[in-house]
Amino acid sequence: MKIERIELRRIHLPYVRRFETSGWSHDAHTGIVVRVDAEGATGWGESPVSDGPWYNEETHHTAWAILGEFLAPMLLAADLEHPRQVREIFARVRGNRMAKAGLEFAVWDLYGRMQGRSLKELLGGTRDRIQVGVSVPIHRSIPELLETVEGYLAQGYRRVKLKIKPGWDVEPTRAVRERWPELMLQVDGNSIYTLEHAEHLRRLDAFDLLLIEQPLEHDDIFDHAKLARTLQTPICLDESIVSPSHARWAIELQACGVINIKPSRVGGLADAVEIHDRAQEAGLPVWCGGMLETGIGRAINVALASLPNFSLPGDVSANDRYFHRDIVVNPFTLNPDSTLAVPTAPGSGAQVDEEYLDAVTVARAEFRPS
Repeated sequence: MKIERIELRRIHLPYVRRFETSGWSHDAHTGIVVRVDAEGATGWGESPVSDGPWYNEETHHTAWAILGEFLAPMLLAADLEHPRQVREIFARVRGNRMAKAGLEFAVWDLYGRMQGRSLKELLGGTRDRIQVGVSVPIHRSIPELLETVEGYLAQGYRRVKLKIKPGWDVEPTRAVRERWPELMLQVDGNSIYTLEHAEHLRRLDAFDLLLIEQPLEHDDIFDHAKLARTLQTPICLDESIVSPSHARWAIELQACGVINIKPSRVGGLADAVEIHDRAQEAGLPVWCGGMLETGIGRAINVALASLPNFSLPGDVSANDRYFHRDIVVNPFTLNPDSTLAVPTAPGSGAQVDEEYLDAVTVARAEFRPS
């Protein structure tokens, strides 16, 4: 299979409400939508990069440059038999995993559509529905937080993740736990804490949390292993796990009890599946985090989360959690049991609303074989 055409679009798609974590905030999705064409078929992918290097080192400016100057030409020059080869083709390029993932996702989608097979089937998924929860940003006050959580529970979500930071951690968590004693609850520090906060973080053990996500440095594994030995609540690593090797190091050092797999963070589905398999062999549960993707990236996440070791609810919420209108015509909707249905159509199943995609596109580029 030879890719005949690649198209990149940088978009600006407003969120339903501002999303704030301990380290950054966003009002709109500013990622890059990727399209690949071959033999009369089209595949779609997404690099969910933001306007600044806050979550990782990539931005929509850097990803645009890497995609256009390096990755697109490399992919156009390749002869593919399977999407897994994309990882090998891009191996020369260090880092830039979200840029790589956008193109790799598109090739998986294209291949599935050409083969008449769903992405779930291609990846080895075993579930028809995946459990999901909702990620709740930092609020200005506890009453506002409780009102927001109550709204999500009324919509049917059964697991809640609270974004936390020093000064907004123990008391909001306590308030939510006291209000809903049986709620599946977890917290996410987004790398804002240090080992000096260990005694303070131990106070969170009182709230029967599923996990504490990435409290320490974004690239740390060693200190998380130290912290894990002092807490009753399992530590979940997110930003630190950017490859199968990082997952192996974390497992061997016993730095975590859970891994959050974001396929865009690790460079694509091939590495995401390998991390899933390593964790399963080690007896560590995994779950699928989100990057506030459009319906294109969301469909990728849902298919991945259908694999057997995704045993904890993910952050892959319904599309209307993020956007008044998405760039797909078949958005995911929440089922009464707090699940999303896994698409069975060929490829990822995402049906792109190209007219609306045009409306939210702020930059566009096209590439063909030289």
